[in-house]
Amino acid sequence: MIDLRRVTDLWRRCGVVVRDAPFGLLLAVVSLLPALHGKGTQVGDLPARPLDALALVVIALECFPLAVRRRWPAVCLALVSLGFVLDQLHAYHVFASNAMPIALVSAGAHLERHRRVTVVLLSAAYVPLAFALSRIGATERLEGYVVFYLLLAMMWGVGAWLRSTRAAEAERRRRVAEATRAAERARIARELHDVVTHHVTAMVVQAEAARYLTAAPDRLDATLSAVTDTGRRAITDLRHMLDLLKADHDADVGVPAVGELRTLVEQTRRAGQPVELTEEGDPAESAGSAEFVVYRVVQEALTNALKHAHGSPTVVRVRYGEKEISVAVGTDGLGSRAASPGGSGRGLAGLRERVEALGGRFCADRQADGGFLVQARIPVGSRS
Repeated sequence: MIDLRRVTDLWRRCGVVVRDAPFGLLLAVVSLLPALHGKGTQVGDLPARPLDALALVVIALECFPLAVRRRWPAVCLALVSLGFVLDQLHAYHVFASNAMPIALVSAGAHLERHRRVTVVLLSAAYVPLAFALSRIGATERLEGYVVFYLLLAMMWGVGAWLRSTRAAEAERRRRVAEATRAAERARIARELHDVVTHHVTAMVVQAEAARYLTAAPDRLDATLSAVTDTGRRAITDLRHMLDLLKADHDADVGVPAVGELRTLVEQTRRAGQPVELTEEGDPAESAGSAEFVVYRVVQEALTNALKHAHGSPTVVRVRYGEKEISVAVGTDGLGSRAASPGGSGRGLAGLRERVEALGGRFCADRQADGGFLVQARIPVGSRS
């Protein structure tokens, strides 16, 4: 059995000349059929003559150059035009003369340079051809020559339209590719912000607290161990993010899930932040990107709590519903900000973009008691 898919793949791998050659060969063979003699493109209305040796040369000039109509359109057009002129002057009217409109369309579509010069030269060459045909007895009237010229010009126009359409499509694809790259850069920037900010903030807070534990060696050792563990986790997460930048890497592999919230909360506790985690309901089997966004919401909220309300009691509530996941992270505002590094505000803006991209709702507001509350409702089953 012949594998058609394999044959198609092999055909597509061939050069453009190889793929264009069969049409010219087929046109040459068809032109030799007696039934099609006199059925070609013609101007002048001269009576058809029988084929001779020169007619074979004419057929070759008109058909074989079609193999390079996309690779070297100017060469193709010049040779086909020469064959067409000989065909008209000798009144062979072979079927191969239909290659002239095809060559014009191909040149209009694929010729890159000297397009105007080509049009001028072809137009100038048409005048002596019409004059020569009239001298050898052509009965075509002036309006007939004008109409034929306009038809040839229309063939060039069709090629030019195809060229402009192809250029517009290439420009559209370029813009789409640029927009895709920009969106991917923004996504990666958000991921790096979430990963780096959370871990580095925890390390800064832990290291700052270690200054005051020199008189308590046991607590100092535990704090420094927490800093080491946080740094190792940061390195691991950064390596994972760099792996995602590889072209052959699945961007969804190894993404944090809601099941890792307890690890995230425990890490924040070790940084000196009292955190209470409450989970209601059971995670859906097909929560999609919602789980990942919930994780990032909690991560960014806890990072902000470490920065701006260090030591303040923090409550994380996650509720798994059939249609959405609700998450709320709040602090009571009683903590100290002395050891907190500054923030750029990009984290909450990035969270809002993430949540709204999945059709959810996000809000982050300061409370009356000085605390801060981050809330999000994310539809289950959303795909990023």
